[in-house]
Amino acid sequence: MMKLRVAIFLLIASVFLVNSVPAPAQDTKAQESRKARLEKEIALLNSQLKENSSKSSTAMNRLTLVRKKISNRQELVKESDREIASISREIELREEQLALLQGRLDTLSSHYSRMVRGAYKTRDPKVWYMYILASDDLSQAFRRIGYLRDLSAEMARQAEKIRQTRAEIDLENEKLRVMQAQARELRAQRQQEVTSLRKEESQSDELVRQLKKDRNRYQKDLAAKQKQVQDLNREIERIIREATRGTSKGKKPEVDYTLDAEFSKNKGRLPWPAEGVVIEKYGQNYSPVYKNVKLPFNNGVTMAVASSAPVKAVFDGVVKQIVIMPGYNRCVLVQHGNYFTFYCKLDQVNVKAGDKVKTGDLIGHTSAGGDSQFHFQVWKGTAPQNPENWLR
Repeated sequence: MMKLRVAIFLLIASVFLVNSVPAPAQDTKAQESRKARLEKEIALLNSQLKENSSKSSTAMNRLTLVRKKISNRQELVKESDREIASISREIELREEQLALLQGRLDTLSSHYSRMVRGAYKTRDPKVWYMYILASDDLSQAFRRIGYLRDLSAEMARQAEKIRQTRAEIDLENEKLRVMQAQARELRAQRQQEVTSLRKEESQSDELVRQLKKDRNRYQKDLAAKQKQVQDLNREIERIIREATRGTSKGKKPEVDYTLDAEFSKNKGRLPWPAEGVVIEKYGQNYSPVYKNVKLPFNNGVTMAVASSAPVKAVFDGVVKQIVIMPGYNRCVLVQHGNYFTFYCKLDQVNVKAGDKVKTGDLIGHTSAGGDSQFHFQVWKGTAPQNPENWLR
């Protein structure tokens, strides 16, 4: 009966152990991918800040870059917190598993000890022979021989189980030590990120103080930017109006409705036209210096990109026009049925009006230098869209 109870306990414990083994973190790869992206963006922003400093660029531009870097750094700290929490949970599960394994080992050892003590008390072969010879009949003698043989095999099995359990404990202890070292390393990295974040926040505060000292210049720069945005919007609307409604001469343009439908179906799946960091989002933004001052409404997104970064078409279409606009350099408008994509701040253009382009075709390159930027817009007819809703 005792053997049966022990066997049942061991079976239940083994099932529980199997179910309690910590599963590999499902989001480990996603976390690593997010961290790598954030670190890459921070490196690009650092490069641009260094270039801006050497060129004595405006404090406002530096503030935009620093603010974006702070945002990324905050996300990086959050990612570290999530990783630390995840690994802490795994450590707890490993410790629970070790406790269960140790309990299993104690039970096996206790059972084995009783078997060994019993075998020791009757270690004299004469005792075993007498035990067999004292059988009432041949059938009982065979049963006793079988019992002794099973007892010997059971002792060997128990000894092997003990050896295996000890090996499992050693392995789990090693895994636990590795996890604890990872947790210590993650905490140290997080502390470094927090230290960097505090420095960047101090830089931001200092830049704000500088800008507040020269309010007149700041307002002048803001007014100039407002005019550039308005001029760009008027030009885009003019080009789109001609492309969809025709010119004053009454010529009605043809619209590729098949392409229009295909473009619409790919909402949220279009590739990014350039690789970089979004530093100005779509919509109404406010001044980082004077919180109640509205910045010009942004009909697209502006990205910080690498020097001479390639810019590619996000979908099949036709190049409608190439224009040069103050503050935006060369701009390329591509038509996709009733949809339009606009690629601005290009230093070099690799297409011309009338060219048909495919997804991924090279449109041009941004300017050389570490402070290169790219501006991108998406329009549905004469209505601007948030590009980030269309890009994957």
